Amino acid sequence: MNPALHLRQLGQGLWLDNITRGLLTSGTLKKYIDEYEISGLTSNPSIFEAAIQGADFYDEAIRTRSAAGAKGESLFLELALEDLQQAADLFLPMHQASHGVDGWVSMEVSPLLVHDAEGTLREARTLHERLQRPNAFIKIPGTAEGVKAIEEAIFAGIPVNVTLLFSREQYLAAAEAYLRGIERRIEAGLDPKVASVASLFVSRWDAGVKDKVPEELKNKLGIAVARQTYAAYRELLASQRWRDLAETGALPQRLLWASTGTKDPAASDILYVESLTAPQTINTVPEKTLLAFVDHGVVNGSMPPEGGDAEKVLKQFADAGIDVDALAAQLQTEGAESFNKSWKKLMDVIAEKGKG
Repeated sequence: MNPALHLRQLGQGLWLDNITRGLLTSGTLKKYIDEYEISGLTSNPSIFEAAIQGADFYDEAIRTRSAAGAKGESLFLELALEDLQQAADLFLPMHQASHGVDGWVSMEVSPLLVHDAEGTLREARTLHERLQRPNAFIKIPGTAEGVKAIEEAIFAGIPVNVTLLFSREQYLAAAEAYLRGIERRIEAGLDPKVASVASLFVSRWDAGVKDKVPEELKNKLGIAVARQTYAAYRELLASQRWRDLAETGALPQRLLWASTGTKDPAASDILYVESLTAPQTINTVPEKTLLAFVDHGVVNGSMPPEGGDAEKVLKQFADAGIDVDALAAQLQTEGAESFNKSWKKLMDVIAEKGKG
């Protein structure tokens, strides 16, 4: 059996962590949907920066719009919205057939707003209104300020993909914001069905400690953190608080594995796909990882719902001198800074190509 289809049967969604105009115009994205059961797609500033800089798909549109007076962020949003609307339309039949569970695309608010809750909420509203698609998530970082915006966005009925989560504690803060937003909607007599996912970044953990731990611990930290977070996720879904909300028709905020491309050339190229199989979750993979998994991936059952050996492995890292809590905060800060840099590079690329 195609391993991508096997994941689908297990109850895990497989999303593509990429979007380019070429994926859309060539029919490649449709092929991935039809043949590999890709059930969603996500984007971020780094993905768009690479897409616009690395190919000529956007050049004519940038020159034409620049000549008409568009520039900078406004011009980029026009391009990105067009791509994501086309992608959302491709996924719409799946979205409708699954009653809103599958078939989502995601667009991120400006990373310049990472510490601005009001600005983040304002942009989330704008992007939601401009996308005009029922299957579009707005990505909001799970930082302290982002969490405030997440609750307000959910209360406003905006589907949210919480990004830049790196630990169980950061995930639980995002989950709490989601639950409060839904509870407030119920109190206000509003529809509780507002979708959300919480994206836990995995591989960056292992990249962050690769030169600081013994060989036997390499490429194990990200999976341990993911398993620990999965246990918290399952515990939340079993809680009375969630069961009460589910009875009103509320949707579970699904846990999503992000940053699942292998960064260590000595490790398996599908390490984080094979290690993170679990029902009621999503794995969003780079295109290279997707093709590798379809080629030689194996699905060997699900992660233990109680987290398996996560706590034991995390203790081994603590014994090796790794402060996991401090590293989680550092990785979130570095992730936000990386998107910020990509955003600035993106603006520079658009300005340069606009000169035509």
